[in-house]
Amino acid sequence: GLELSHCVGTNSLGPAGPWRSGGPCKMKRARTVFKPEQLERLEQEFLKQQYMVGTERVDLAATLHLTETQVKVWFQNRRIKWRKQSMEQKAAKLSQFGVIQPASADSTGSKDHEEDTVDVEL
Repeated sequence: GLELSHCVGTNSLGPAGPWRSGGPCKMKRARTVFKPEQLERLEQEFLKQQYMVGTERVDLAATLHLTETQVKVWFQNRRIKWRKQSMEQKAAKLSQFGVIQPASADSTGSKDHEEDTVDVEL
């Protein structure tokens, strides 16, 4: 998939907004669908190292018949998934031992913090 899909920002329910200058349509890139063999190899490489840079990324992209950008973005997305899974596992272990984890880091003392801030209009 390198083909481009529908126009971004178009809405058939109403007129074009002020952000549309009537110029050429911006195209959104279609989502890449990886083959099972490509995913297996990408996962193998991810287990070895979470960051793939330079010639390693170029070589892997060539081997898998992908672009360097596709490999880069796959690794970025995989790191996000890995961090999320790690956080979920940590939360599960804490709950197992009866330790209650706050929903997010912002929830602790956020009320006090809001009262301390001052909104300034520019």
